[in-house]
Amino acid sequence: MDITRIDRNFSTEGADENGFLFRDVKLPPFRIEGLAWYDENGGEWYRLPKSFTEAEVNAGALRLAGHTSGVCVRFRSDSPLLVIRAKLANGCDMNHMPRTGSMGFDTYRKSPGGRLLHNRTLRPDPGAVEVEAECGKNPDRLLCDWVIDFPLYGGVEKVEIGLQEGSTILPPRPHKAPHPVLFYGSSITQGGCASRPGNTYCAMLCRELDAEQVNLGFSGCGKGEIAVARAIGRLELSAFVMDYDHNAPSPEHLEATHEPFFRAVREAQPELPVVILSMCDIRSYVLHTDKETAPARREIIRRTWEHAVDSGDRNVYFVDGETLFGKRMYDACTVDGCHPNDLGFYRMFEHVLPVLKKALKGKR
Repeated sequence: MDITRIDRNFSTEGADENGFLFRDVKLPPFRIEGLAWYDENGGEWYRLPKSFTEAEVNAGALRLAGHTSGVCVRFRSDSPLLVIRAKLANGCDMNHMPRTGSMGFDTYRKSPGGRLLHNRTLRPDPGAVEVEAECGKNPDRLLCDWVIDFPLYGGVEKVEIGLQEGSTILPPRPHKAPHPVLFYGSSITQGGCASRPGNTYCAMLCRELDAEQVNLGFSGCGKGEIAVARAIGRLELSAFVMDYDHNAPSPEHLEATHEPFFRAVREAQPELPVVILSMCDIRSYVLHTDKETAPARREIIRRTWEHAVDSGDRNVYFVDGETLFGKRMYDACTVDGCHPNDLGFYRMFEHVLPVLKKALKGKR
């Protein structure tokens, strides 16, 4: 498919010295996913409605909305090599998280009849603003499905994919899930501290379910504002995962916001499957932070679920965060007693997956 014959805006200046043609991922047949308000926002790399102000949503969340957690580009191609060329909006090199997770790109490849498997990870140098590197390898030149996950922290200004001249490029196949699964929460939801963008529990779940991911995780800033709940309620979704326990500054704040947030979404979408989580690292929270209020926080979240069930809601589910890291070696699941490492995120994936599968299957 020579897209330039259909859309001249897609034409390039020709192949580079290595025989690669670079194309902007915002143009078809590429498909950008993970930006629920992409069209409304005029095609900006922004995870919340641009119309939000600090009167509705805290300033931290508005800044972090420019980070690209959960964003990806999907397409099909038989190019034997893929190269990514990106300009980062800002670096986010942290002392407790690999740069490959905070600033890197993750590539997944699905060969005909196969599974979607990790293929390459782009590893930016310290302080890098512009990056260019091989991001995919397809030695058999099969027509494969490709997914490239964007950085969990920091943002991008422009991303181009280079395919070898003469290669086929096609739109991606539709997902099995008809609509996205949306996650709202804290830094843990955003992906701190996964080693790669594809290793967050949200990304693992959506790969397994073959669903688009919309990630509304905001480090320290998922405060449960009602404006966000109402915006979520206006989206067409397959499921909603609510996980902002950690960012509620006190039990009182959690009490005041948690059930109203859920109800705002539920009133807009009476049949939407909703999975509610309490904090995954409650054992460490009890030990190092606040042993008095941790049980109270969990009970506040449980009550939101119980009240919904008691009112006849058959599409709401509760996952006790104390179960998420499992019973064995749960202390090996974080980098700092709070943020999951890859083991922690995998354990979360294992425990949430059957609940989410049940929720999707039971949707009426």
